[in-house]
Amino acid sequence: MLGAIFGDIAGSVYEFRNIKTTQFELLGRGTSFTDDTVLVVAVADWLLQGTLTKEALIERMRYWVAQYPHPMGSYGLRFQEWLRSPHPQPYNSWGNGSAMRVAPVGWAFDTLAETEALAARTAEVTHNHPEGVKGAQAVAAAIFLARNGETKAAIKTYVEEKYGYDLSRSCDEIRPTYAFDESCQGTVPQAFAAFLESVDFESAIRLAVSLGGDSDTLACVTGAVAEGFYGRLYGSGLALEEKAMGKLSKDVSEVVEAFYERIVDKM
Repeated sequence: MLGAIFGDIAGSVYEFRNIKTTQFELLGRGTSFTDDTVLVVAVADWLLQGTLTKEALIERMRYWVAQYPHPMGSYGLRFQEWLRSPHPQPYNSWGNGSAMRVAPVGWAFDTLAETEALAARTAEVTHNHPEGVKGAQAVAAAIFLARNGETKAAIKTYVEEKYGYDLSRSCDEIRPTYAFDESCQGTVPQAFAAFLESVDFESAIRLAVSLGGDSDTLACVTGAVAEGFYGRLYGSGLALEEKAMGKLSKDVSEVVEAFYERIVDKM
């Protein structure tokens, strides 16, 4: 979960001024958690509460957005309309928001089938387009496989065969022409490319941000999967975890800490 948040913060200042290089200061001046982190925390809080209905998830999402109504990056217009509705209904979105917020689901269940089913549930409250659901499921499945010791090759094969994403392109092939793309189909494969080429958590984040595009969300997804594979950011030094936690407000950090204590660390 913190891997997703770290990626969000790292990419936050590059969303609208892409950097196209891996050489940049991680979590430097001006970086902040964005709407991506707020919604990751909402999903984590939903899992911690234990009532895993769509209605309960909507309530948690509304609660956390009310706490942070104007985060860096802001919420999408359709999502804001959905929040204001007295009876919110899914709006057939294929946007990358479903893939961005799903990270906690990848840690919370004992089977791949349950992980994919609950990932779909988190998407369907808003992103009930098949591409929106698929993006969330692919990311959650990859986290589950990674934390259970599967190789990168096995994760790549599963995602390609189950979800139909083409993961054959390298970061060097993607980077020159890649531009802002808010869709799942234009974000998730690129995020996987950064993870697959990485050698540790830090390099995964650097590769993701270097691609450009929707940098905070792209790195958020990459970071989510990379943490599952490499571990709790320890592979690149505890300082990374401490830096990320230092960027969070008290209520957000409390949910993160509770999630690790009650879910991740008991795996």
